[in-house]
Amino acid sequence: MDRTGSDDFPLSDRAYDKVEAMIVSLELSPGTIFSESELAERIGIGRTPLREALQRLASERLVTALPRRGMLVAEINASEYLNLLQTRASLDKLIAKQAARRATPEEREALVACSVGMGEAVQANDDAGFMSLDRTFDNILERACRNPYAFEAVSPLHAHCRRFWSAHRHHGDLAQSATLHARIMQEVASGNAREAGKASKALIAYMEWFARTALDL
Repeated sequence: MDRTGSDDFPLSDRAYDKVEAMIVSLELSPGTIFSESELAERIGIGRTPLREALQRLASERLVTALPRRGMLVAEINASEYLNLLQTRASLDKLIAKQAARRATPEEREALVACSVGMGEAVQANDDAGFMSLDRTFDNILERACRNPYAFEAVSPLHAHCRRFWSAHRHHGDLAQSATLHARIMQEVASGNAREAGKASKALIAYMEWFARTALDL
C-alpha cells in the first residue's frame, strides 16, 4: 500500500514504499550496490527507518546485505521466478474468491474504476500508469479479501512480478494483461467468487507464458 504521501504511517513504512518502488521500476536495477547513507539522502528519510525498511526488503528477497560493502539489489533468477508464480497462483485465487465474497460496495466501485483506468493506460501506452494501477488493484484486494495472512504472504511476490514486468515488458502485451486484470476486477465487483477464481488462474497462466517467452524457456 502506498504510504509515501501520508503522515499517518511510520517513516519505516514510507521508506519501504519508496525503495520498493525504486526496485520495481528498475531505478535501482538488479545487481546495484548502494549504501544506506547514500540512499537515505536520496529519498529524504533517515537511516534508522531506512534500515528497518531494508531489513523487510531483505526478508522478501529483494535486497541482500553485503558486509562492509552495503546492500545489493537481488538479481532476477529464472527458475526462482517460475516457482514464485506457482506459489502466487494458489494465493491469488484464494484472495480473489474471498474478495468477491467480502468486498464492501465502496471496494467494488473502486475495482470498477481501477479497471477503467487500466484500459485508459493501455490506450495511452502508459506503462508507468498501468503499473501504478496494478499496485492499486493489489491494494484494493488486500482490504477486500479480509485475510491478512494470505495477503501478507503474497504481497512480496507481487513486487517481484512487477519488477519482472519492468525488466521484460517489451515481450508482453499490455492490452491482454489489462483485459485479464479487468476480468478479475469485474468478477470480484459482481460478487462471483467462482468466476473470480477462474479469472485469477487465467492471469497467472498468461504471466507464466510471458515469463517463459521473456526468458526463452
